[in-house]
Amino acid sequence: MKNLPDSSKVKTPLPIPSPHKKETELTPTEAVKNLPDSSKVKTPLPIPSPQKKETELTSNKPSPSEVIKNQPDSSKTEKQLPTSSPKPTVNPIQPKNNSLDKKTLTPWEKKQIRGIYLGRYYITNNASEKTIRERVRYYKKQGFNTIIHGVWGNGCTMYKSEVMEQILGAKSCPNKFNEQWLVWLIDEAHKQGMEVHAYFEKGIKIDENSPIFDLAIRKKWIVPGVDKTYSRIDHYVLDVEMEEVANFFTNILVEFVKKYPNIDAVQWDDYLGYHAELPGKVDRTANLTKFTERMIKEMKKANNSVSFDICHHNPYWAKKYFAADWEKWSVDRVFIQVYNDENFQEELNYVEKYDGIAISDKQLHRLEELVNNSNINSVLVFPVLEKPEKTASLVKSALSD
Repeated sequence: MKNLPDSSKVKTPLPIPSPHKKETELTPTEAVKNLPDSSKVKTPLPIPSPQKKETELTSNKPSPSEVIKNQPDSSKTEKQLPTSSPKPTVNPIQPKNNSLDKKTLTPWEKKQIRGIYLGRYYITNNASEKTIRERVRYYKKQGFNTIIHGVWGNGCTMYKSEVMEQILGAKSCPNKFNEQWLVWLIDEAHKQGMEVHAYFEKGIKIDENSPIFDLAIRKKWIVPGVDKTYSRIDHYVLDVEMEEVANFFTNILVEFVKKYPNIDAVQWDDYLGYHAELPGKVDRTANLTKFTERMIKEMKKANNSVSFDICHHNPYWAKKYFAADWEKWSVDRVFIQVYNDENFQEELNYVEKYDGIAISDKQLHRLEELVNNSNINSVLVFPVLEKPEKTASLVKSALSD
């Protein structure tokens, strides 16, 4: 943390109105502090970086014999009479050498995805179209090319949903937001050459303040016990083995990619999992895989252009502690969560094998190392301090020093 820029000197161009939270949430800071004790987990053997095969270029030039064969028959070619005033020779216009005009990309700009997370509350309090579009342009200026924005959390949607209305009698979370907020966000992002990934926060977990909590209790949708992954808040995990629950999530996802056909990706995180310390020690790994595979399949049928991504723990930890054997899931991209510095170097062996890494804004001292590692394709930044504009500015400053 000593190498972080002095945040007190960083101006935040676009203050965000304080979101009105109606749910009791564990703060992202507490979430990072309360990750499972990695000191008690055996560090898996490093995974060697996959060998990259070079692709040979095949020449399309014709052989000399083909050139000779294709010469026009001179016997059939009419000879033109000379003219007294030969036409001036017109020099063909040479194509402009664009290589001189191309900007030399920095190592950061070469990353496939340079993403920042925005929680679902950042569009509450009826954030205006002007605010949303300016916010997109701001992140573009800070060097990001992807916004990963919350659209779901604690059992409800941050958009109008017919599926929600059928289940709950209400079309969305109770928070106030403009119905067109995501349309504006996607439109402006695409104008800026950026992508928008829909973040399904909290996945299959809810707490007592969820709009569907009472319904879930009444219908017995919750697996026995309390999820104590994070000690400061009790989470309850919806049982995706139940057909009604599986249908609910699948229908929500299908509806979403139809409602927003231009969304670039959807992303789920480690909340798509069952903590190992749940009472009963039931192995739900196979059933979680079955559920996820079904959800992905139906989403792709509805809109095959949308990428299904996950940001999860490394495969060893995810399977052992969260019943998430995601190596068997038909996901498009995998980003490895590395919000803890304890096993950071060991985690990079996993990161290099998959699609990228997610770090918190408490780890910006790691940025230079990650950016200069050509084996890391993408870097996602999670603002646990809940000040994404400041985080974005700090990232830009850290990479400019």
